[in-house]
Amino acid sequence: MDKSSMNEKIKNLVSSHPKALVNIPRRELIRESVSNREAMVSESGALATWTPPESTGRSPKDTVVVKRAQSQDKIDWSSPNNIPITEETFDMLFEDALAILSKKEKIYETDRVIGADSSYALPIKMVTDKALHALFTDNMFRPVPGDISKSIFYQDGYQILALPYDKLESKKYEGRLRKMPDGSTSNMAVAMDMDRKLGVIIGSAYCGSIKKLMFTVMNYLLPFEGILPLHCSANEGPDGKSALLLGLSGTGKTTLSADPSRALLGDDEHGWSESGIANFENGCYAKMIDIDPSKEPDIYDAVMHKDDYLNHGSIVENAMVYPDGTFDYYDDRFTPNSRSSYLLKYLKNIKESSVSTHPSTILFLTADAYGVLPPVSRLDADEAMLWFLMGYTSKLAGTETGVTEPQATFSRFFGQPFMPANPDVYADMLGEKMEKHNTQVYLINTGWSGGAYGVGKRMDINLTRKMVDAALNGSLANVEYDYDDLFHLNIPKSCPGVPAEILKPKNTWADKQAYDTQAKMLAKKFSDAFDKAYGDKNIKESVVKMCPGK
Repeated sequence: MDKSSMNEKIKNLVSSHPKALVNIPRRELIRESVSNREAMVSESGALATWTPPESTGRSPKDTVVVKRAQSQDKIDWSSPNNIPITEETFDMLFEDALAILSKKEKIYETDRVIGADSSYALPIKMVTDKALHALFTDNMFRPVPGDISKSIFYQDGYQILALPYDKLESKKYEGRLRKMPDGSTSNMAVAMDMDRKLGVIIGSAYCGSIKKLMFTVMNYLLPFEGILPLHCSANEGPDGKSALLLGLSGTGKTTLSADPSRALLGDDEHGWSESGIANFENGCYAKMIDIDPSKEPDIYDAVMHKDDYLNHGSIVENAMVYPDGTFDYYDDRFTPNSRSSYLLKYLKNIKESSVSTHPSTILFLTADAYGVLPPVSRLDADEAMLWFLMGYTSKLAGTETGVTEPQATFSRFFGQPFMPANPDVYADMLGEKMEKHNTQVYLINTGWSGGAYGVGKRMDINLTRKMVDAALNGSLANVEYDYDDLFHLNIPKSCPGVPAEILKPKNTWADKQAYDTQAKMLAKKFSDAFDKAYGDKNIKESVVKMCPGK
């Protein structure tokens, strides 16, 4: 079935449905969400909702991509997150979704775009039976701009059919979708067809499945248009210069990007085109568990400010709510992944256009619990491409005895599940744009100093902020550097406001030999991880040589 036929079927579904609510006002979407009992109104006016246990987060093993001859070479099928299905299987999912939607009492259609830069804003049409999920697209995706006709994707947008609470007939999909531990076939799917620009979500009620499906699509499409997609936050200084912050969970990305002296463009997904930086989103989807209003007041207020519920529209997903409508974000018994979707404009210090100049600085954030990486270091183009490929941080995993120890974590481009194209495409583009626009890249380690986790201490956030400020204001461009031969990093000999002795991690260890042993161990983890992920990929030799341990 070709794309035009599938588009026509979606159009006919909506036009023939007895109660299709197309692009109804935001207030009506909120009202429908409550009257349909999809959400309840909390004490603040935000909406509270809960999903089934299998939908408290994304379902990576049920997230699949159509594999076809004409485009299969553009996708890295060796990445564990790129799970292929046949075109026939996708067509079955598509037809099942149409059939289920046609029998619903009400369906909702929303038309939005992804991308603040009209020249490549991607039109997105979603049809669903749930008002709350339609409201989620209103929160997270952007209004269609008046100049959408200038977009490279004009009249070639993406469509999603979403049935969050329905389930597939498992036996029908035997041998086509994931086999479960009990031998049965999965009854849910989050499926993407990159060529026909169609998505189908059946059985995943987690709102983030919609967001991440679309950003995976965007991250696939843009490189072939000369635009680098980045899983990052972005902000702009009073001088009009922009900065990007990339980092996995726990590295401090949210905290460090929320700088009162800099305007926020967005906190999660951006594109870097010939025009500069542009946010993909209209809102934020923040983790709420253990949120401390004294440490993250802007995020807390964006969700918890009081307003008439028909004006508010923030969605709090899977958090504890007491009978009086108040939230307990410290209770993670249902899930540690409670989330909130809210409009970007609810934050205080934002740049409304969500676009800026080419970034003068990029910060890669890591939280090295082994205690061997310097708190700040400068990367040239090849070094930056290497650390971009690796996306390193370390996590603290609990053992059965209750003892915790570091675990090295590598997630390419700091967002592996959502970067489906071949790795050299993203890495080469970063290097080219860095050199063309004279962008400085720094590695900021927010992890441990003076020893590994359990011996050393986490880097003082105030000192980290001073290093970030020095990177952003250009101070680190004017100091002397030493070269680390093991990790291939340029380490500053001084940094304004920071004691010089902490800049070299070995200086902070009492046992120097233990430091050397630990450093070599981590370098080997890098080398092994690189060989496994990229040993047969088309990575430039000058980049390969920058891998720690090589």
